[in-house]
Amino acid sequence: MALAVVRDLRPELRLESVEEIAAFEQDLLAEFVLARASAGVLDGTVRADVGGVLGLREWFGRPLWEMQPQDLDRYFGRHRRGSAPGTKVRQAAAFAVYFEFLELRHKATIHAATGVVVESPLDEVNRPRGGTASRLRIPPSANEAARLFSGWRADMEAARKYAPAERNYTAARLTSLIGPRISELCLLQIGDVRWDLGRFGKVLFKGKGSVGRGKKERLVPLINGSRDLLEWWVTGPRWEFDDRAEDPMAPLFPSERRYGNGSSRAVTDDALRSGLADAVARHLPHQIGQLTPHVLRHFAASDLYRNGMDVVAIQEILGHEWLNTTMIYVHVEQSHVEDAWVRAGQRAAARFGRIR
Repeated sequence: MALAVVRDLRPELRLESVEEIAAFEQDLLAEFVLARASAGVLDGTVRADVGGVLGLREWFGRPLWEMQPQDLDRYFGRHRRGSAPGTKVRQAAAFAVYFEFLELRHKATIHAATGVVVESPLDEVNRPRGGTASRLRIPPSANEAARLFSGWRADMEAARKYAPAERNYTAARLTSLIGPRISELCLLQIGDVRWDLGRFGKVLFKGKGSVGRGKKERLVPLINGSRDLLEWWVTGPRWEFDDRAEDPMAPLFPSERRYGNGSSRAVTDDALRSGLADAVARHLPHQIGQLTPHVLRHFAASDLYRNGMDVVAIQEILGHEWLNTTMIYVHVEQSHVEDAWVRAGQRAAARFGRIR
């Protein structure tokens, strides 16, 4: 008996309009999410991967199946040049899985509909290098942080430039308490501190936003001693810079540089980094080159977690879009492995105790 030619009865896919392409891309993304979920990948990881893919698509401006290695070179080499190595490694991993999904499941369909042969633009030449060591930052212990800030505070009375020393101290201490990014500190204005909001007052941070969408704002309660710190700063040392400490539009952390009218400009991140580095060199010399403003942000997350705050609340304070990012910050304080070891020891002791 001869074999018959079997023809697929489904209508052949045609991608001719912008709307048809957008609808097909949305279907692909939904199928990708379902495939990753069926593989047992955690929801947070799937969301992070999808967010990375959407960000790449927004930057590229065309369907991702058209992307060439040279395009990804520009994405990582220019657009993401300033990103942390760990961030680029995680994004590259997400892109690799997504393009593998396109190749395995939709290569023929996309070729028939568009004439494009799908191939991953990620190769061994442009793949970002890095590993877990570049992502895991070990913050100082509570005792080390106390030694740093107590020594720094004692030094300030004899500082050659008293006002900048007080400013650098306050900014770093605020980072250790509620974890703002250094870029957010530089953008703060006097009016961003809302003393009358909530139980403790709140501060408005303008955080990182998506490409083309501007800064993402969030209100953070002045907890963990941060209100007392900012009240001391605004009513005291802030006046050393200019007479605008009550002007809502004035920078909360001013620079020594001034505008033509004599008012202070906003501090730069270089000034805050240098101030912290000098204090670390004096009071925690074994942390030279390691204790940066970003590591102080990790310290804040770990300290809040250690004192009983749940991870979702810490995520909101830090302004993380994804919970798995926050988990990296509090990882060093998690004790589930140690707890499991203690429980195992207790079970073993009980078991042997029954043997006579």
